[in-house]
Amino acid sequence: MQLKKLILFFGVSILLATSCSISKGARVDRNVLNGNWTLSRITYEGNEGEFKSVIFNDAEDTCFEGSNWFFRHNNSTGTYSLNNSCGGATRFIRWSVVERPGTNNQLQFKFTDDNYKDISGGLGYRLDITSLGEQNMTLKSKVSVEGEPITLVYQFYKN
Repeated sequence: MQLKKLILFFGVSILLATSCSISKGARVDRNVLNGNWTLSRITYEGNEGEFKSVIFNDAEDTCFEGSNWFFRHNNSTGTYSLNNSCGGATRFIRWSVVERPGTNNQLQFKFTDDNYKDISGGLGYRLDITSLGEQNMTLKSKVSVEGEPITLVYQFYKN
C-alpha cells in the first residue's frame, strides 16, 4: 500500500512539473529579453497618413519613444519608464512569453503595483515578437482605426 502511494505521489509530481514548465522556445526568448531595453522608435504600417495614439491605455506614442524597459526573467517582473519629456513615470509589469507554434511568439504583460500585484483586473497586452536578438528587438501589435487595420511597430535596442 505504501509503495502505491509513493508511485502516485511521484506520478502527480511529474505531471505538475511538466504542465507548469514553459517550452524551450519561450525559455530562450525569456532569457534574451532579460535585462534593460530602450524603445527607440514607434512606426505604423498598413495605412497612409500621420498617426498619433495612446499606447497601452497609458500615454501618447511620443512618450514611449526613448522609454526604458526592464525584464527580469527569473520571476517574470519588470518595469518601463516613460521618457523624460513625459515625466519619466515608472510602470510595473508582470510579463511572459507565449509560444504560438507556426507563428511568432508573443510578449504579454499586465500592469501591477510596485509589489507586483495585479491592478488591471487580469487584462493585459500581447505583442508579436517579430525579431529578437541579443541587441535588437522588434514587436508588433495590430489595431483598428476607423475599421481599417494598422500595425504598430516597436523597435528596441538592448542597453
